[in-house]
Amino acid sequence: IGKKEVFGMNIKKSSALYFSPTGGTKKIAEHIASGLCDAAEFLDVTSSGRELAFGPEDFVVIAVPVFGGRVPSPTAERLSHVRAEGTPAAIVAVYGNRAYEDALLELRGLAEERGFKVMAAAAFIARHSIAPEFGAGRPDAADFLKMDEFVRRIRERLDYAASTGSLPTAIVPGNLVFRKYDGVPLHPAASRIKCGKCGKCAAECPVGAIPASDPTKTDKDKCITCMRCVTVCPHYARSLNPVMLAAAKAGLKKACSERKEPEIFI
Repeated sequence: IGKKEVFGMNIKKSSALYFSPTGGTKKIAEHIASGLCDAAEFLDVTSSGRELAFGPEDFVVIAVPVFGGRVPSPTAERLSHVRAEGTPAAIVAVYGNRAYEDALLELRGLAEERGFKVMAAAAFIARHSIAPEFGAGRPDAADFLKMDEFVRRIRERLDYAASTGSLPTAIVPGNLVFRKYDGVPLHPAASRIKCGKCGKCAAECPVGAIPASDPTKTDKDKCITCMRCVTVCPHYARSLNPVMLAAAKAGLKKACSERKEPEIFI
């Protein structure tokens, strides 16, 4: 779709701000931000937070994966480093073909606390991080067309808005009492034979669950099973217990087998 540099509200830059342990959320957030404005920047806050400030001439796409129907636990800490001054924003929940439940409502609240005006929201599907056969190949061509539709609708709304204050707040589904989520009972472990002790997994773990002094270990109390360490390990040394993984996949099969479609709220 065609892009332009300035909207009716004089938006001059779009930013993709995302927490994306395995890359699916990153791909979606960057596609949306790139479509919104020629001047686009990508802000990956997966491994650590960044001090960021946005004004009324910015537009920010805030995207996170969904863990058990909720926003990942590091999200609040990452957003605590961000300051916005009535900055228009779109929030995006990316899930592995099961459900996103309360994630959009939770993310909207977190974004509003930092000063964003959440005028658009969407839920998209990416490959499941723990059981990649669910959502395999997502986002696909149909998903990208839906992202382009999302971009067009955001731009249309911005073109006809006189100011941020005239933008309506996106109405999203979810329960005010958020779904309880205590994580999953399986965590990646390292093969002492394969591990090259390079420390990349420790450096990039979003919650500091891997000690740099011994990257073959995992602090199960800190680990959120985001699969970041498995994704970034150059030696393919990290994996989940195959027996427990098979049980988890069996439990997910009924909820994840039928194709889910993206949803837009604007």
